[in-house]
Amino acid sequence: MPTLDRHDHVFVLDLGDGENRFHPDWIAAVDAALDEVEKAEGPRALVTAATGKFYSNGLDLEWLLAHADRHQEYVVSVHRLFARMLSLPLVTVAALQGHTFAAGAMLSLAHDFRVMRGDRGFWCLPEADIDIPFTPGMSALIQSRLTPSTAHRAMVTAHRYGGTDAEAAGIVDHAVAEDAVRATAVELAGAQAGKAGGTLGTIKARMYAPALAALRDTANPLG
Repeated sequence: MPTLDRHDHVFVLDLGDGENRFHPDWIAAVDAALDEVEKAEGPRALVTAATGKFYSNGLDLEWLLAHADRHQEYVVSVHRLFARMLSLPLVTVAALQGHTFAAGAMLSLAHDFRVMRGDRGFWCLPEADIDIPFTPGMSALIQSRLTPSTAHRAMVTAHRYGGTDAEAAGIVDHAVAEDAVRATAVELAGAQAGKAGGTLGTIKARMYAPALAALRDTANPLG
């Protein structure tokens, strides 16, 4: 399960050491950690990271199949997490040490910056291959954070980007050695910790207003 630590002005939220799929309990734990980060005072920034082979493998499809009657409720909770991360009033950095797929890739896009391992691991939106369409909110998030050509390739072809390819495509900001991923993310976040506060929150809210509106549409989240 996710755990939260603090290093000077940088909170580090470790998403876990498994596939880190979006189980309702996992989402609740991430939300609780974000509550703590938001309530803190003074300079602060956030790094999300993970331990092991995966950053996140996306939605918990096994849980979803077993709880089909809660499909819409579940999607709303995932959208809410994306919207919250996208609009946090502090700088956020995703440290992608392993595979980052589907909703996990979307969560990484909701951060301000991304640092990825350069030599192994993939960033991928596999929905076209696994026959699951993007929701309107997901599409809006992806298209708000990627160039049109990169969004098109990633969404339509389900291309798997390695770290250096992801950096070249503008999906991640830095591709570095495995042992430097988290440290680079913490350094990047720490340099921006002084910007935390209401002004940054307003900037993000206005910058991503269309995507946030789509993600917060609870009446018709599935389109």
